[in-house]
Amino acid sequence: MHRIIFVFIVLVALLLGGTMAARNAIRSRSFKRKLETFYPIISCDSLLEVDISDLGGEGSSITQAQETVQGGIKVCLVTGTLAPAITVQISLPLDTWTQRYLQIGCGRLCGSISFELHAASGCQVLANGGFVLATTNMGHSENEPDWAEDPQKRVDFAYRAHHVTRLTARKLITTFYGQSEKFSYFNGCSDGGREGLMEAGRYPTDFNGIIAGAPILLFQVQNTLYNGWLLRLNTDENNNTILLPDKLPMLHQAVLDECDILDGVKDNLISNPAACKFDPQTIQCSENATNTTQCLTAAEMEVVRKVYTGPQDPSTGAYLTPGPPLYGSELEWSGLFVGENAIIRQLVLSATRYMSFTRPRPNFTINDLQFTEQTLDALRPRHPFLDTSNTNLEDFANAGGKLILWSGLIDPAVSPSYVVSFYYALLRDMGEEQVHNFARLYLLPGKSHCEYGVMDLLDPIITWVEEGDAPNAVIMASQNQDGSSMTRPLYPYPFASQYIGNGDIYDAANWKQGPAVEYVPTRAWAGADLIGRYEYISMDQDY
Repeated sequence: MHRIIFVFIVLVALLLGGTMAARNAIRSRSFKRKLETFYPIISCDSLLEVDISDLGGEGSSITQAQETVQGGIKVCLVTGTLAPAITVQISLPLDTWTQRYLQIGCGRLCGSISFELHAASGCQVLANGGFVLATTNMGHSENEPDWAEDPQKRVDFAYRAHHVTRLTARKLITTFYGQSEKFSYFNGCSDGGREGLMEAGRYPTDFNGIIAGAPILLFQVQNTLYNGWLLRLNTDENNNTILLPDKLPMLHQAVLDECDILDGVKDNLISNPAACKFDPQTIQCSENATNTTQCLTAAEMEVVRKVYTGPQDPSTGAYLTPGPPLYGSELEWSGLFVGENAIIRQLVLSATRYMSFTRPRPNFTINDLQFTEQTLDALRPRHPFLDTSNTNLEDFANAGGKLILWSGLIDPAVSPSYVVSFYYALLRDMGEEQVHNFARLYLLPGKSHCEYGVMDLLDPIITWVEEGDAPNAVIMASQNQDGSSMTRPLYPYPFASQYIGNGDIYDAANWKQGPAVEYVPTRAWAGADLIGRYEYISMDQDY
């Protein structure tokens, strides 16, 4: 009977799509662990006729479909609009598709189309063109500074854009190849990490595997109290900048001198920042110093101290964020909040004026931000709308979904304490056994925000999803300051890499899995309850 049904499927494919569709049907039957290559059954420009108004609403359409070369791979590149203003691009390989789909997250506040991928260096499926790729601008343009005034665009940014992109890609894949993909993946960093967790929580069957790097899982706190604090603390009463970038190398070296060896190896990396107790006062200039280039003035020292501490309510003393930038991150402060044109300024203004509070505040300035528990409470109503700190991921896990979280240990833009706090909350709310079955967390020493060196997390999650082999050690490769190369095995948190005691410390062969160590600090803070179980809300009707 099964043989008769299969022959019938092949005959139908021959009638509807010709020999290419028949070849696809035959390959589908032989699929086990290895996925075969599938080919288009219609022309690229035929995709212009696909109706996507049922997915994006009235006014949604495919606007362009043309054959081109992308990364050396021949593809049909499709551009579409999902109403009102979500732009999507979907890249469908002509000769190399292996039945896999990969959607790419968008950083900062998005607003543009980018196929840039993080933590995928060396993935052969990707290099060989095995994925259909898709990305989105999330419903607005980066040249549109006031986009967040629009309630619908806020909804599209919060959660809708990636879901309807996923639905659109599925429809185009089915139309173009005559069948849907076998496996679907998401890879994003920064806000892209938030987007991946949003998909896992709101739409648990959209993706089989999700890679979420440096996730802004607490968007509300991140773009107000965390980033706002970093901007405010470095300005004096006359609005002059206090700490300048030229002091950061000296500060960073002092931190290395104090804390590099704490993990047992002196390698210019701080792999155990939780153990670091560096006191910036130890490099404060003397009162009568005339040359302050290699020390911190009293004002500079106070800025550094506040960076490492984070905001606290002045009345209660309660911390207002899960954690500050970690020791070892000092060189990465430049351009983020130290120096001119701090890149987090627009993030704070967009969030505080139009996104994070219950009413618009178009004239809000960073100086208006109060670092109090009252401000934290004012952020709570929008928490279930924008944040992705929801530990209710049972539906994703029960559907067979796999999640890899990662962060750079010297990331000051999104402190690693956020994702570690989230991981502990997952263990608390879902239990160690279930979390171990679907989630891993990797922390990268010496790496900053969405900086991954040469590291591939895409292959491990493919193997986990498709073959059931959970990842353990992954290899990180990078360059040392002198230009030499370094490789290092990384293990799921809280297991640390441990030097075996002999051989080149920069060679991964001389490292092994060490004991469990809580090497990222976490702390009690006034918003700790924001990381846990809650019901998502749409909020589109309340703005």
